[in-house]
Amino acid sequence: MARRPPAAALLFAALLAAASADHGAVETGVFQVRRKFVSSGGGDIGAFRAHDGSRRGRLLAAADLPLGGLGLPTDTGLYYAEIGIGTPTKRYYVQMDTGSDILWVNCISCDRCPHKSGLGFDLTLYDPKDSSTGNTVSCDQGFCSATYGGLLPGCTTSLPCEYSVMYGDGSSTTGFFVSDLLQYDQVAGDGRTRPANSSVTFGCGSQQGGDLGSSNQALDGIIGFGQSNTSMLSQLAAAGKVKKIFSHCLDTINGGGIFAIGNVVQPKVKTTPLVPNMPHYNVNLKSIDVGGTALKLPEHIFDTGEKKGTIIDSGTTLTYLPEEVYKEIMVAVFAKHQDITFHNVQDFLCFQYVGSVDDGFPKITFHFEDDLSLNVYPHDYFFQNGYSTTKLCLGR
Repeated sequence: MARRPPAAALLFAALLAAASADHGAVETGVFQVRRKFVSSGGGDIGAFRAHDGSRRGRLLAAADLPLGGLGLPTDTGLYYAEIGIGTPTKRYYVQMDTGSDILWVNCISCDRCPHKSGLGFDLTLYDPKDSSTGNTVSCDQGFCSATYGGLLPGCTTSLPCEYSVMYGDGSSTTGFFVSDLLQYDQVAGDGRTRPANSSVTFGCGSQQGGDLGSSNQALDGIIGFGQSNTSMLSQLAAAGKVKKIFSHCLDTINGGGIFAIGNVVQPKVKTTPLVPNMPHYNVNLKSIDVGGTALKLPEHIFDTGEKKGTIIDSGTTLTYLPEEVYKEIMVAVFAKHQDITFHNVQDFLCFQYVGSVDDGFPKITFHFEDDLSLNVYPHDYFFQNGYSTTKLCLGR
């Protein structure tokens, strides 16, 4: 069973706009994004909690992205994008992940990598020799020494720069780094898009372990938007292609939404700054209201530090709160429903309710630094258990 996150950690699968202190170029890039977990009607809600727990154990090294999927525990979870790599360009399906730091795709040298996905499409193995712009990164090149903090022992010009990533759920990927052109659409000042490309360094996966080697929910790889210099976002920003800014807004009713890289052209949005010098995308959560009334919480409850703070992670399905905060929210949410009887379903609290939840329960508002507020409505924090429209659940 997956462990819960640290008590003072709060993770949002999709949230607001998050901006770093890097103010580079003003262009933005576009990728088509779809969901990874496909709706199955009921779904195994426990699997999402296990997925979130395993993700937090990883040891990893103006742009509009139309999104697909629905961010409910019973319907969808992670999102993937179709990207273009190489010359001529080939298409690859990669998971969008703000919690990891490299882009990697399955390599032609991988003998046990999936060739077909249970999501309904064929997968593509990347071959550096098939691309006129593809090159293997040797261990004596600057990218490799910067990644590993110096020249690797026994390195010679002919040896590739290898990578190995282990995940908390037992999954793994190993291979070597290559460089090639990443193709994407760039938003111009008039709001129109035009083709663009940039040379990026990424992993060519030679061996995948655990769930990454399974064809059930297989993808071609993972695209990391983390803060490290190795992430795709950092590389595009360093090349002057985009500002080191991303934002994402998801529709929890109809599904879909937008993932934007660089300046947000439309619509106008507010942003909250990232906490500097943190390994994750930490933001400052200041207070929480329930039904317009602020919760009385200790001032230090959302302080940022080692193993505490507020983290945004697109690869995490659920939202997690400190126990003290969770209890206060529960009291306020159910203040007018003392007669409700709860029962457990896969460690979630569930209950029967007939009627409109938005009329019967209060709105929760999270207040972030720079006067940025996130409204979470009852239809957001409750979800249906299976196909029943009157059986509702929430996390615990």
